[in-house]
Amino acid sequence: MMLSRAKPATSQAASSPAKESSKKKKKLPKLEDYLTNRDYTGAITLLEFNRSSGKGSEEVDMWIAYCAFHLGEYKRAMEEYQSMTKRDGCHPDVWVNLACCDFFLGMYKEADEAAQKSPKSRLQNRLLFHLSHKVSQNSDFNDEKRLMHYHQNLQDIIEDQLSLASIHYLRSHYQEAIDIYKRILLDNRDYLALNVYVALCYYKLDYYDVSQEVLAVYLQHYPDSAIAINLKACNHFRLYNGKAAEQELKTLQEMASPSFTFAKELIKHNLVVFRGGEGALQVLPPLIDVIPEARLNLVIYYLRQDDVSEAYNLIKDLEPTTPQEYILKGVVNAALGQETGSREHLKIAQQYFQLVGGSASECDTIPGRQCMASCFFLLKQFEDVLIYFNSIKSYFYNDDTFNFNYAQAKAAVGNFKEAEEVALLMQNEKLKNDYTYLSWLARCYIMNNKARLAWELYLKMETSGESFSLLQLIANDCYKMGQFYYAAKAFDVLERLDPNPEYWEGKRGACVGVFQQIIAGREPRDTVREIVQLLRNTSNPQVEYITRTIKKWAKDNRVSLQS
Repeated sequence: MMLSRAKPATSQAASSPAKESSKKKKKLPKLEDYLTNRDYTGAITLLEFNRSSGKGSEEVDMWIAYCAFHLGEYKRAMEEYQSMTKRDGCHPDVWVNLACCDFFLGMYKEADEAAQKSPKSRLQNRLLFHLSHKVSQNSDFNDEKRLMHYHQNLQDIIEDQLSLASIHYLRSHYQEAIDIYKRILLDNRDYLALNVYVALCYYKLDYYDVSQEVLAVYLQHYPDSAIAINLKACNHFRLYNGKAAEQELKTLQEMASPSFTFAKELIKHNLVVFRGGEGALQVLPPLIDVIPEARLNLVIYYLRQDDVSEAYNLIKDLEPTTPQEYILKGVVNAALGQETGSREHLKIAQQYFQLVGGSASECDTIPGRQCMASCFFLLKQFEDVLIYFNSIKSYFYNDDTFNFNYAQAKAAVGNFKEAEEVALLMQNEKLKNDYTYLSWLARCYIMNNKARLAWELYLKMETSGESFSLLQLIANDCYKMGQFYYAAKAFDVLERLDPNPEYWEGKRGACVGVFQQIIAGREPRDTVREIVQLLRNTSNPQVEYITRTIKKWAKDNRVSLQS
């Protein structure tokens, strides 16, 4: 049996007015729509389709290069512009646009040559202004007179003022940049992107909470902005921790399409930082000449791995221009100087620290005060070290590295009680096993009449050159402080390890000292048995005379010498 249809299969649907109207509403996408939505990938796809369909023109090529530039694909944009320059009668703007691509690729010489070929314009002046700022081995790009020439050509228009603000930013004049941005924002509230620049300046000034507030204004309108989300992640890293920062970047990665490449290197770089250096050797080396901070963070990674020589090789040729670069060069030279015993490197480090700590812009900042403390630390002027440490200690209560140095400074001026308290706050096992830490803590224990704790530090150590040095410190400091029992034990071990007559003399004096303390009632009488045994460990004629005296006292006072 055939099933009959009550209604035709297609005629009604085809002629439905609703369907007809919906079809009329569907339009082919236009270039303007893509550009308005900042969908540069879609725009390029449309433009390339037009070009491959025989609808290509110089205007299409210009738009393709424009979209590639805004996607961060500067090499592709450069190639498009280069091909245009080879044509007869190319558009005059091509040369300055090519120069912009070269600039973003770090090809400053090529950028300068291309910019000089373009007709004079506001953009050309701004570009040459920035090129004059760039530091290079070629003196042409580090010429202050040239910089001032293009500076004088700037006008009181928004583009030129933004260019001036960016130079202030690059020269670490963050407040001056903020002033310009805020002045422009007063008259142009709809220039929302300026909030990102202001937030970035506040970030550089260490006002991370203020940076977050300003940044939120922009993110409310553009929650998918790569630059804004990255800055928010950096603020979270400073305010909270790496996990919180990484979570923000994951949000960006989830939103991004596979073709999304803008700020890709920056995000990869920052993820390494947020993860405490994980993957540093795979990610950072290729980015050294792309992201300025990549070199600095790789140096920090090497320092954390105790590879001081690699850190030094990476930074030795860097001419510092920012406080961070001066500080890092100081830290590397200080580490190398201490590791190799080089006074020259220690002097260089001290000079770098003094330069930063004494500068007008850094003297009242936390890093500036840390630098002055480090400078005086290397000069062994510990009273001055404590002046600076005391002014910033509230910011570093749980910072093991700070407490490590703070305790040393306290102990160096004789404040052993507080030095012990600070040293015991530390949690980092690597630092707590460092000989410098152990030796200072042992000295603090001894000076605070806790020689037993110092002796226990030695017992936990494996036999090595460092344990021998700690033993010498315990023996001498205990003797000096009248804690003769542990001085005698330490000198006894030293004498067995190295039959030096000085160790016998030290042990002899310490044993006699303990015997005196026993007689005076300041040591338990039972200790006399151990003292006799320590003396008998030495084959010296004086042993018999001393032990005879001790035995006589023990017999008179009914103290058994049998263990």
